[in-house]
Amino acid sequence: QVQLVESGGGLVQTGDSLKLSCAASGRIYSINTVGWFRQAAGKEREFVAAIGWDSGTTEYGVKGRFTIYRDNAKNTVSLQMNSLKPEDTAVYYCASLRVGKWKNADSYDYWGQGTQVTASS
Repeated sequence: QVQLVESGGGLVQTGDSLKLSCAASGRIYSINTVGWFRQAAGKEREFVAAIGWDSGTTEYGVKGRFTIYRDNAKNTVSLQMNSLKPEDTAVYYCASLRVGKWKNADSYDYWGQGTQVTASS
């Protein structure tokens, strides 16, 4: 089992920045990739970004404003979000993956509880 806990969500103004963190515990050795997804009200879950746990390789669904990075010593993966827009409003989830396609939510094995991000205009 892997446990994932997100933190850092909140209410911000359009154009502001916010950093989300995902703390992993449990069977850390089984993690190949950590990804961030988001789900806005009434919409499907959307891929935001992912990072290889050992390799540091990254892939983005939201390009240009978001940066994903990891701190393996602290078993955390963070998502730096800049120039936030109202359309970024969603519940953000982190998830861990052993094998599978990074952009496919169904590939992920464990999920955090989610953290709400609201960007007001």
